[in-house]
Amino acid sequence: MRAADLEVLLADHPGALAELGETLGAAGVSLEGGGVFTHEGTAIAHFLVDDPERGRDVLQENGIGPVHVHDVVTLRLDQEVPGQLGAFTRRLAEAGINILVQYSDHDHRLVLVVDPAQHGQCADIAAQWDTERTTD
Repeated sequence: MRAADLEVLLADHPGALAELGETLGAAGVSLEGGGVFTHEGTAIAHFLVDDPERGRDVLQENGIGPVHVHDVVTLRLDQEVPGQLGAFTRRLAEAGINILVQYSDHDHRLVLVVDPAQHGQCADIAAQWDTERTTD
């Protein structure tokens, strides 16, 4: 199984998130991080899941969605050092990489969704960041 981001458009009403959580839970799909934001009547959920294809399928079978699966780049920032988010995302900006979604997982890693065409470049920059972080 691979971890990936599930993007789910939810109805903007009480219980919509409960339905998503109950449906994924009943299917054995674990939520590893993410969140939900509502803007102008549209609720958009992004969750890191351990079985994205199963998650997508079970949500769609239950009329929840639309659902999209996105590959992610994850990395660890030094939480005790202020400015880490800005420093890392500046590297992405300088490489012309636009971040579509950003959140943290339950293991304190930064989770990023970028344009699929830029995923490999973003992963390379994250790997370089991690190498620098662990050798300092």
